[in-house]
Parts: sequence; C-alpha cells; structure tokens
Amino acid sequence: MDLTTVWFLLIAGLFTGYFILEGFDFGVGMLLPALGRNDRERRVMINTIGPVWDGNEVWLITAGGAMFAAFPEWYATLFSGFYLPLLLILLALIIRGVAFEYRHKRPEASWKNRWDTAIFIGSLIPAILWGVAFANILRGVPLDADHEYIGGLTDLLSPYALLGGATTATLFATHGAVFIALKTVGDIRHRARTLALRLGLAATLLTTTFLTWTLTIRSNTAATTLAVTAALALLAGLAATRARREGWAFTGTALAIALAVATLFTALFPNVLPSTADPTGTLTATNAASTHYTLTIMTWVAVLFTPVVLAYQGWTYWVFRKRIGVHHIPQN
Repeated sequence: MDLTTVWFLLIAGLFTGYFILEGFDFGVGMLLPALGRNDRERRVMINTIGPVWDGNEVWLITAGGAMFAAFPEWYATLFSGFYLPLLLILLALIIRGVAFEYRHKRPEASWKNRWDTAIFIGSLIPAILWGVAFANILRGVPLDADHEYIGGLTDLLSPYALLGGATTATLFATHGAVFIALKTVGDIRHRARTLALRLGLAATLLTTTFLTWTLTIRSNTAATTLAVTAALALLAGLAATRARREGWAFTGTALAIALAVATLFTALFPNVLPSTADPTGTLTATNAASTHYTLTIMTWVAVLFTPVVLAYQGWTYWVFRKRIGVHHIPQN
C-alpha cells in the first residue's frame, strides 16, 4: 500500500472519529431546548459533554492539518470552493465554544437563555453543513482543468447535498439523545431515551435514503456492504435503546456514523474531489498528494504521537465515565 493511500485512509479515520465524538456533542447542543425543561436540567446536559467537547474538536484540527500536509491540492480547492459553508462552520464552533464558557458567568435567566440559544445554533449549523459538504465532495463540484472551483453557492445546494445535511443533523441528534440517556439518571434519562427512539426513526429513513442515493452516484462492492451494515447498526442501536441498554445503543449509533462515513470515503476513492465540469479537473489521491518525502516524515510523526493522543483522550473519557443527574447540580 503506497503512502497516498495510507494518508487517505488516515484522513478518513480522523473525520470518522470527529463525527462520532463531535456528533454526540452536536446532538446534545441541538437537544438542549427540547430536553432541558429548566436550568438545572440544561446544566446536567452541558456537563455530560463539558469535560470532552473541546478535546473532540482536536480530531477536526488534526484532520484539516493532515489534509493540508498530505493533499495540499485537495485542501486548497476544497477550502476555496467551500469557503462560505466552512466559514459558517468555523463561526458556529467559535460561538458554541464561547457559549459554553460564558453561560455560567452571570445568574440571570435571560443571560443563560441567550447562551443556550447560541449553543443550539452553534451545534445545529455544523451538524447540517458537514453533511452538505461531504455530499458535495462525493457527488463532485464544477472544477476546471487547473482544479479551480468555478461554481457558485447554489451549486453546493443540490437536493442530494441538502439531504446529506438533513441526514447528519438527525443522525447526530439521535446520537446525542442516546449519549444523554447513557450519561444521566432520573427523568431526563427516560425522556432522552424516548426522544432517541423518535429521532432514530427519522434518522434511519434519511440515512437509508441518502446512502442509497450515494450508491447510485458512485459505488463499489465494499461501499455497498458498508452502507447496508451502517443501516443495520443504526437499527440495532434503536433496538438497544428500546431495551434500555444505553451502552449498546451508543455503540450502535457510533458504528452507524462510522460505517456511513466509511461508505462515503470508500465510494469516493481513488478520487478526493471529482469534477462535474471538466473531467481533467478531477482531483485524485495521486495528483493531489504531497511528495513522497513529505508523506514519509508525516507517517513517522503519526506513528509516534497518535498513540499518545488516543491514550490521553481515552483516559479523559474513563475519568468522566459516571452518570450525573440534577441532584449533582446545586440550586444556585
């Protein structure tokens, strides 16, 4: 296996990890107004992700850095052509991070409500736009022979891309509801489980439709197998939710997200950004890659430091593994 393929797989793995971990973060944020009936319940929800949300975003930073170093042509074309959606994602993540930090600075209900709204918006926008972005990456965008994006904003808002956005939003919301049920006790746990089942039905329908449409655009045997397995994993997660087995339910929704992302990358390869205008403008893992020397150095750095990062993040999740409830939150 050559280094370009290795780094394509590593970037796919980084985005998969990001969507699994940040997916439930986004889900918790999107469900804050729906599940949190009062301030104490909303604080419980925020505390379920409080120790880990910023660490989860490291996966995105690492994925972007790896793409920049390993596939600079892909990075340049993607971030110039998708400038507005990616800028909106960045702004939403900034607003969301600020909201987490500033929500508790003042006691007034109006102050907290404004920041709760910011958390909701800052979670919803990325949840939708990541689906739109990856749908366009797989479907392809208009590129010229120099790999320059020659389309407009409307070219990124096709029905397929919008379906991708709806799919990721509902899938992340389901994932977040299952996570809340896994991490809480009491009434909020039961309501989260009920909501997860309702959202899961919509997520199953949208995910199945999106992946089926994906396979009509680009497909191979491996991608088809992964897509079917993703749908089955989601159904298994919902069955576990119904059986009140939150740990298995979370495993099922996490697997569904991982397999859905794997479906997209498997169907995409060896392309990294197809061109719908000029076939010669299509970016592949070969013509978008850095030099062999650069990839070799990056590989050694990844081998040395990736285990350290994974161990640290795993330790963080282990330390904050216990359930919490409103009895852990003081009245004032």
